[in-house]
Amino acid sequence: MLENCSKNAQSALKIGDLTLRNRAFLAPMSGVSDVPFRQLAWEFGAGMVVSEMVASEALITGQEEMRLKAEAAGLPIHIVQLAGRQPKWMAQATKMAEQAGAHAIDINMGCPSKRVTNGYSGSALMRDLDHAMTLIDAVMGATDLPVTLKMRLGWDDQSINAPELAERAVAGGVKLITVHARTRNQFYKGQADWTKVRSVRERIDVPLVINGDIESVRSARKAMDISGADGVMIGRATYGAPWLPGQIGASLEEQLAQAAPSGAVLADIVTRHYEAILSLYGVELGMRNARKHLDWYSIGLRGVEDYQTLRRLLMTSRDVNEVVATIGRLFTQDIAPKAAA
Repeated sequence: MLENCSKNAQSALKIGDLTLRNRAFLAPMSGVSDVPFRQLAWEFGAGMVVSEMVASEALITGQEEMRLKAEAAGLPIHIVQLAGRQPKWMAQATKMAEQAGAHAIDINMGCPSKRVTNGYSGSALMRDLDHAMTLIDAVMGATDLPVTLKMRLGWDDQSINAPELAERAVAGGVKLITVHARTRNQFYKGQADWTKVRSVRERIDVPLVINGDIESVRSARKAMDISGADGVMIGRATYGAPWLPGQIGASLEEQLAQAAPSGAVLADIVTRHYEAILSLYGVELGMRNARKHLDWYSIGLRGVEDYQTLRRLLMTSRDVNEVVATIGRLFTQDIAPKAAA
């Protein structure tokens, strides 16, 4: 049954026994929402953060990349998103994630990547709901933790079956449903159709979260009003702005949101993020992984003094100290960082 699922700011949103501190969540994003990024989003007040997609079979067979993706790193609420196509691997990965400290398991049936769907995982599962349910049942049978499900509207415009999958998943014990309001064949093109999520709302009585084209307080409120969702999940809009879900979440709860960091504060945040990435992956791989984040943070700084020179150093330098010094020079300048207005 629905647990405190009203949009009333006085009523906390829950997943099973887990109480979420607000209704704006960081989306699971491969190559983005790793431990350092999730820690920052949580620090800035995100209501929930979810791990990168973890391939269940690869986790069980000991791939170090998957272990890093599932890392908890002391987060108060640690949610691991699992993907796969075989019930045995999903069940075993669920048990492994629980033993490693997960507080909830999220099942991925929304990833549109060809690499994932060609392996009959992610949103490819929406083409065979009976098989999708075998995976849900396997996860439910492997744990007493709350289980959530993320999906798309359907495979294409001719197969909008999110309402049916959501209803069947909830009947199987799933505690929260997230819908990215695009079909798989849209990938990330066009506009998210929030109106189509309303039919999911009408079929389930657990918390519903809407994802897709949410980048501000205004768009979050509009998406919730149109869809009937109880919360929002924010993905690409957080690139270079890990504070965004916390700002939106505070505003949805009618609380005072923190201002987007700037100047020396922003330089400190970017430096901490950079150093955390190096600590997690090691210097060589970490420097490569960090560059996209440094690029996202620096978007919008083109008008500052020496921008091209400083950005080139961020993207090419192999000297950690030089990168840290460059962050200090670039981000302490007077800029207007991305905010949630």
